[in-house]
This record gives sequence, C-alpha cells and structure tokens, in this order.
Amino acid sequence: MSIILTAGQAGDNPQLLPLLNQLSVGRDGPGRPRTRPDRVVADKAYSHPSTRAALRAQGIPFTCPERRDQINHRRAKGSRGGRPPAFDQATYAGRNVVERCFNRLKQFRDLATRYAKRAAYYRAEIIIAAIVLWLRTDLQDTA
Repeated sequence: MSIILTAGQAGDNPQLLPLLNQLSVGRDGPGRPRTRPDRVVADKAYSHPSTRAALRAQGIPFTCPERRDQINHRRAKGSRGGRPPAFDQATYAGRNVVERCFNRLKQFRDLATRYAKRAAYYRAEIIIAAIVLWLRTDLQDTA
C-alpha cells in the first residue's frame, strides 16, 4: 500500500508518479519486491498526455478515458493530432473497486472529519483503517 498526503487543493495528477515510485510489493518466494504495477487504471483526472508518456516510458499499461477537451484538441490538429490512446472499457469497469474502498474508508468518522491535527497521525489512521478493511474482507473470504 502506498499513501501520499497532500494539501486539499493539490491536484491528483502530479501525485501519481511519486505514488507509483513508493510502490513495493513483496514476493511469496525469494527475490526483491516488485516496484512496477501490472496496470494502472485511473479516472479522467489522470488523463494528461505527460502522465501517459511517463507510464509508457516505464512500460506500465494505462487505462484511462480521455477528457473531452483533450479529444477536441487532438481532433482540431487533424492528422497531426495522432491516434487516440487505447482504452479498454472492460478493464476500466473494474475501477469501481477503488471508489468503493474510498467510500468504505469514509465510514470511519475520524477519517471523514479529520480530527487528527497532524498529518502523520492522519496518515497512520488511514493505514489502520485500510488494514481493518483488509482484515474484514479476508475474514469474509475464508468464512
């Protein structure tokens, strides 16, 4: 799990690459942890061409719909605008799992109202809440 806390007015897109750089997934057997995800599925907030280029350079598949203004800008360029980026509707449909996770995290009153004044405490609360949710789903799967 990787978490970055920012100011409320900070944009989502600039945080994506630092968030991915923090990623580390341990392996079952020997070997160093994986640091590259199999795929990134995101909403239109992450649709900037620089984000697409950075993920393409790292070899990470990216599923994200294009924003309307980007579509219009590309079409206005004509043939110089290039091809539209690939978009897999079936893969994108799985993004609702992340949105549902955010909604479940907001059920923790401390997180929804941010009682913690210090960012470190708030980050710790998020991690604890995520672990609780993970353990709940793990217990439901085994029952």
